[in-house]
Amino acid sequence: MDDESRSHLTAMLQESRLAALGTLRDGFPLVSMVLFAPAANFSAFYLHISKLAYHTQDILADARVSLMIRERDDARADPSQLARLSMLGRAYLLSVGDRDYAEAQRLYLKRFPGSATYFTFADFYLCRIAPENGRFVAGFAKAFNLRAEDLRSLAAD
Repeated sequence: MDDESRSHLTAMLQESRLAALGTLRDGFPLVSMVLFAPAANFSAFYLHISKLAYHTQDILADARVSLMIRERDDARADPSQLARLSMLGRAYLLSVGDRDYAEAQRLYLKRFPGSATYFTFADFYLCRIAPENGRFVAGFAKAFNLRAEDLRSLAAD
C-alpha cells in the first residue's frame, strides 16, 4: 500500500465513529449501525452493545462478523470514491475481569462520553472485534487486501 493510502486509512480509523456491523441471523446477513472505538494499535475494535439487539444475539450464536468503516461523506460528485475498509473477524463479549476490559472501556468513553450511563445497565456488553483480514478501497483503482498485522503496522508508523 502506498504512503498516501496508509495515511488516509489511519486517519479514517482514528476519526470515524460509526460502522456497519454484519452478523449472521438465521443464515442471512444482517447489517446494523454501531459505534466503535479502535484499540490504539488497531488490533481490535470495541463496541458497547445491548443484549436486546439482534446483532448481540447473533454474535452469541456465531462470532463471525464483518465491520465496515468508511470516511465521512463530503458531498463529492461521485460518492463511490469514498474510502472504506471492510474487515472480517470474530467478536468476543468482554467481562469486567478480562485483561482488556478497562482499556476498552476507557477508549470507548473517551470517544463517546455520553455513553457512560449505559455502562451501568446490566444488559450492555463491551465487545471486542478481532479483525482477521480485510479490504481497503481508497478510491478508483486503489484497493488493498489487508491482514490483521497490516492494520497493526499502521499504528506503528
